[in-house]
Amino acid sequence: MDNPRAEATARLVGRVVDGDEKALEILVRRNLAPLQRWAEGRLPGWARSSTDTGDLVQEALLSTLDRLDSFESRRPGSFQAYLRRAVLNRIHDRIRAAKRRPELTMTESIRDQTPSPVETLVGKQALEYYEKAFSRLKSSEQEAIHLRVELNLGYDEIAKALDKPSADAARMTVSRALTRLAKEIANAR
Repeated sequence: MDNPRAEATARLVGRVVDGDEKALEILVRRNLAPLQRWAEGRLPGWARSSTDTGDLVQEALLSTLDRLDSFESRRPGSFQAYLRRAVLNRIHDRIRAAKRRPELTMTESIRDQTPSPVETLVGKQALEYYEKAFSRLKSSEQEAIHLRVELNLGYDEIAKALDKPSADAARMTVSRALTRLAKEIANAR
């Protein structure tokens, strides 16, 4: 297909499992950049090694694609959630590994103490509030926010992905989800 968003992700996953290289290319092209944007700044500077966040995302994506036969698509956006979880697991692995690394004996000032870009932007505590609040949302609300905020999709595309009758219906769904997220963040404080 010429438009990579035209085909449902679940069908693409099925085609990839069946060995379709073109479907694999579309799936990677559709998910790599948004996944990298989502992951940017989530790995603290002190936990980075010779690889950067982009490498970590590529590793997680390739690893996930190798295990697609065990993936079950239960709703629109479940594949993206599956990918985000794979990246988050790798980030947690890197953080644990960094904590186990022996400290440099030269001086502590060598270690990068700067916060990650996301921590700088919203602050570490605010990010924790956001992630906790986001996890308390319904999966449909999470998906609406993910499609609009993290993937930067237009409301027409969101309407198709969420099976809404119109762009206006998708806009209202996103608006309600963001309002609920704001309330959850306020309750988390």
